[in-house]
Amino acid sequence: MASKAVYLHRDPMLKKRDDFEDILEERRNSSDLRYALRCYTPVLYKGVSPCKADTLKNMVLQSDQLHYVINQVSKEMGRAVDDIQEEASAILEEMAHCLQLSTVRFFAFTLSKVFKTLFRSICVNEEGIQRLQQAIQEHPVVLLPSHRSYMDFLLMSYILYTYDLALPVIAAGMDFMGMKFVGEMLRMSGAFFIRRSFGGDKLYWAVFSEYVKTMLKNGFAPVEFFLEGTRSRTCKSLTPKLGLLNIVMDPYFKGEVFDMSLVPVSISYERILEEALYAREMLGVPKPKESTSGLFKARKVLSEDYGSIHVYFGQPVSVRSLAEGRINRCQFNLIPRHVPNRPSEDIQSFVNDSAYRLVRAQEENMVLKPWVLLASLLLQNHHQNQASGQKPGVALDELTEQAVWLRDLSRQYGAFLHWPDHVPPPDVISSSLSLHRGLVKMSEGRVQLALEQGGQAGPGEPRSTLTTPEEELLSRAVIVLSCASYRNQALHVFLRPALLASAIHTAASNQKQEVFNSFSFLRNMFSNEFILCPGATVQDFEEACFLLVKTGALQVTQQEVLVTERGHRTLVFLTSMLDPFLQGYQVVCRFLCEEAPEVLTEKQFIPAVRKFIIKHLLAGRLRYTEVLSSDLQKNTLAALLRLGAVRKIKGAAQGTLKVNKVMVNSLEDTLGKKEAGIKQLLWISPGV
Repeated sequence: MASKAVYLHRDPMLKKRDDFEDILEERRNSSDLRYALRCYTPVLYKGVSPCKADTLKNMVLQSDQLHYVINQVSKEMGRAVDDIQEEASAILEEMAHCLQLSTVRFFAFTLSKVFKTLFRSICVNEEGIQRLQQAIQEHPVVLLPSHRSYMDFLLMSYILYTYDLALPVIAAGMDFMGMKFVGEMLRMSGAFFIRRSFGGDKLYWAVFSEYVKTMLKNGFAPVEFFLEGTRSRTCKSLTPKLGLLNIVMDPYFKGEVFDMSLVPVSISYERILEEALYAREMLGVPKPKESTSGLFKARKVLSEDYGSIHVYFGQPVSVRSLAEGRINRCQFNLIPRHVPNRPSEDIQSFVNDSAYRLVRAQEENMVLKPWVLLASLLLQNHHQNQASGQKPGVALDELTEQAVWLRDLSRQYGAFLHWPDHVPPPDVISSSLSLHRGLVKMSEGRVQLALEQGGQAGPGEPRSTLTTPEEELLSRAVIVLSCASYRNQALHVFLRPALLASAIHTAASNQKQEVFNSFSFLRNMFSNEFILCPGATVQDFEEACFLLVKTGALQVTQQEVLVTERGHRTLVFLTSMLDPFLQGYQVVCRFLCEEAPEVLTEKQFIPAVRKFIIKHLLAGRLRYTEVLSSDLQKNTLAALLRLGAVRKIKGAAQGTLKVNKVMVNSLEDTLGKKEAGIKQLLWISPGV
């Protein structure tokens, strides 16, 4: 590990980002009807003509690859080829989009009205739009937006229509099909519907992959899908899903296209529409089924203010340049193109690395608003006050000072922060608090989380007649998890320095190798929790050292990592950011060692661990309400499975787990070493 590299690491401050333009400004000053009915003539790939939906379906059904799979399935199942052909046709009918300009115009008109009501501004980087326009003409394009809200794909199509760009065809989950009228409207605006899982269904996989590849190879429209596979309920980026990325890269590997452009898009919401819904989902309240009636019930959101949205179209990434020197495409010449084959190990590794790189690009271009910093500070303050028994909240002037300090630190770490510098900091803070008044309140000049929002009694009613202690706890947890979802938006900025700060406190000494080993353990433990590129441990360690040295928090020599006097404040903030995650992983390990049977199913795991956590929170033994998040619990289980501390039993009922209690206990001990280092117990009482 070359220590010199620490000082050669690229400075994130040097990264240039584009300026934004508010597309709603024009909508507020001109006719929405004229906008919806205007001349729309997007330029397509190599000037191809738009393809009618039926023509596209015929191309898919007549493809060599699909015929090959149909014959294969026919032999395997002993059914007539015509039967299988009919089944393939039905699958395609259920799946395919049916893009119609009249529907697009209807959405353009309706969404203009909705967006102007909900949002103060929708800001788009025009240079990114120009780069995309160029890319669409040169190569097939795949759009890869971040996914934090149902609003994402409507927003993407709205923006492309506004700039006269080709509308994308969008991979959408089957659950939207349940929305009767709306499901069909989405289909007519470019959505194609796929099942959430189709594991071993060869025919479905063949129809689906051929449909996507036919659209892509012929450049009929940009293809859009969410790399994360589903909406992130926590506002952290999710581990990328590789199925669709494998499919879209296949035409390049097989030499059917010269190149293709992958465009990461970062969508940042100042206030998320589904804020409380997500928090409740993570606490075990089932997700409401998508339905048209549900959509109309949700109209009350139209009376709320959701601030601004920033949409950043990143640099198009050339698959050809990504693959240069890594992929030998000659291997694809050895078998006919239409014969489906499993991707080789080097292809899988390449697709995985590319996916992580693209999600990192999304993260880096996420715009952070002041509230993200305030939520981070208010949560830390809440936990500290709770532990020390101090008065709740923080004085407004103190919060302002902390926020300005954190603003400067985050900028030095390369955050894409949208903080209006021409406005006095107290006004910036007041404006942010006002927008998020459902989560915070002012009391006696102190700002605190609005934790009594969910469990309040009516006038004259004693509180106890309304709720049990458990209901009160879950009601407070909704507020805490909602705030945590905003703090999570900044995690990618602080993650590597925070891992290093925690490693310094965990390490047996300040020897650089010891600190690196501790960093490496934490990074490995959390690689299901955060976007940490495979094989980049040394690079991440060096980046963390670079940032903490640059900001004067550390001194790093060939042999040692030393905390400076002025670095203490920074390190306390950074370790406090990771503490809820550390406690979450510890408490799951504790559950598996103490209360879980040696064999349990995945289905039993979440309810059982939630019950265990509620018991300890009510007894006052745990500090962080955030550990109730099912997302955190699932990620812990995924990490323990990856590390071999828990394993799935082959041949048993699906999802049956066997716990290696000795190994789980050892991991908990290693995570627990950190407690003494920070002198800030995660478990408040030794009695647990």
